[in-house]
Amino acid sequence: MLVLSRSEVEELLDLDALLDALAAAHAELSSGKASLVPRVGSRSGNGGILGAMLGYAPSAGLGCKLVTLFPENRDRPTHQATITLFDPETGTPVALMDGTYITAMRTAAAAALATRLLARPDARVLAILGTGVQSRSAQEMFPRARDFAEVRVAGRGEFEDAVRGADVVHATTASPEPVVRFEWLSPGVHVSSVGYGGGGSELDPAIVERADLVVVEQRDSAFAPLPAGAPELDPRGRDGVVELGEVIAGTAVGRRSGEQITLYKSVGVAVQDLAAAALVLAAARERGAGQEIELEEINV
Repeated sequence: MLVLSRSEVEELLDLDALLDALAAAHAELSSGKASLVPRVGSRSGNGGILGAMLGYAPSAGLGCKLVTLFPENRDRPTHQATITLFDPETGTPVALMDGTYITAMRTAAAAALATRLLARPDARVLAILGTGVQSRSAQEMFPRARDFAEVRVAGRGEFEDAVRGADVVHATTASPEPVVRFEWLSPGVHVSSVGYGGGGSELDPAIVERADLVVVEQRDSAFAPLPAGAPELDPRGRDGVVELGEVIAGTAVGRRSGEQITLYKSVGVAVQDLAAAALVLAAARERGAGQEIELEEINV
């Protein structure tokens, strides 16, 4: 088994290649070629969550991520993770890597991919709401998907000013209360939300209800119970959303006009982690990075 540290993962993950890798994995997921289990979780005594995310995609392989969410962390990330990859032919563990950086970057990259597909062609002003890890990741990934003339990064008390007049609004907070209101939005805006509010939502319910198009990663995950799903989507229902992979493959229509308001709501799915981890593993093998360890002898 190849073991890769966080610093090695950060060095090896090709962020430009990540967008295309995510597109391939999502197309496979929506076509039924990939499989995954919506995130399951267990709460610790102080309110933290340990989640498990496992899946398979032909382009990304077989694997599992264990991820913790401890919102009160101040001296370390609120989200920490490890990813294990397995040989899809034999089930043999082949790699163990830090998943904290992957979690941050694949979340932002998937939202950036959705923006590439759903924002107006002339979108030039991006507003990022929040100043934490996901905000910084979005600042890294969104310019790889679109050429923005202006990027606004807003903290508490600045959200309305940032949203008004923006072509793309990306919410990255953990707020259980709305940080973006429908009345602030311009016609034709694309909104995305990656924040986990623990049952609340950073989105104004009117955005979910009145958006012309709502896109999710996978219906089963989006409408699963917490900690997997997004309860704020319940008013739309499964028939009121389309999957990102369906838009990529052309089996569902994306934006139809410049006046439509589109929404991408992320809950995070395993094929995103696998797509990123597969890029890291391929680069590690090519460069001879990481440390090989022997878990056990295999006797036939």
